[in-house]
Amino acid sequence: MTNKRAPDADEAKIPGLDADDLAALEQLVEDHEEEVLEGGKTVRRRGVYLLPNLFTTGALFAGFYAVVAALKGDFEAAPIAIFFAMVFDGLDGRVARLTNTSSKFGAEYDSLSDMVSFGVAPALVMFSFALQDLGKFGWSAAFVYVACAALRLARFNTRIDSDDGNFFTGLASPAAAAVVASAVWLAHDLGYVAAGDVPKELGVLLAIMTALMGSAMVANFKYPSFKGLDFRGRVPFVVIFIIVIVFSLVTLHPPAVFLATFLVYALSSPVLTLVKRLRPVKPVDEGEQK
Repeated sequence: MTNKRAPDADEAKIPGLDADDLAALEQLVEDHEEEVLEGGKTVRRRGVYLLPNLFTTGALFAGFYAVVAALKGDFEAAPIAIFFAMVFDGLDGRVARLTNTSSKFGAEYDSLSDMVSFGVAPALVMFSFALQDLGKFGWSAAFVYVACAALRLARFNTRIDSDDGNFFTGLASPAAAAVVASAVWLAHDLGYVAAGDVPKELGVLLAIMTALMGSAMVANFKYPSFKGLDFRGRVPFVVIFIIVIVFSLVTLHPPAVFLATFLVYALSSPVLTLVKRLRPVKPVDEGEQK
């Protein structure tokens, strides 16, 4: 008789697979274990949560597809795929918090997915579209973006327990990727369909913008994270009306609206910081000192 291994209590059951099948799979792929805090005690749990990591995998797939589309010269599908990656990336963390399925594995997986979808993919899409004819200047601008995305994610991971959850230090990589992707999408929509159609002047402008978005990710600027938004609470009726207006504006010309929106968001913190520094300091009245 075959002795069937009893599954652990925290081990998910896969339909159609019994304990022997799971044991055979574990011989091919080592199972994941991590320490979690439960009831004030540290315990080890096996396996990973399915739902949030499913959304993370969707974001990773969309980022990879953007690279493939760019290599094939499809510069309309490539930026759209990056926006799909943004949607999946926004859902995985929120789903993990709502379902209480956050984990160290999920955080690391999400970070690696972000590096592909919002670091490598936007840089390669932009390079393939407008920067490859600029020589060293073009690939240097793309590399600055990729390197800054990696530095920003590394810094975020080391500060995740100490940073204020309502603000990001440096521009978030999805927002930077949205600026780069929407710029490619808008240029394509304006008639620059192939890489050879992009004028050198426009290519230089896009290269500078790409490098600046990379620099914004590592700069010491504070950006609102919008993590405090409560989607389950009640809001004034006018909020729904504003959402309707926003959807209407997006349908008019999606690439232009996306570029304007994320560019304003990216420039908001540097501009506000500059205004504060240039604002004259109000002299203190002698009567107030006394």
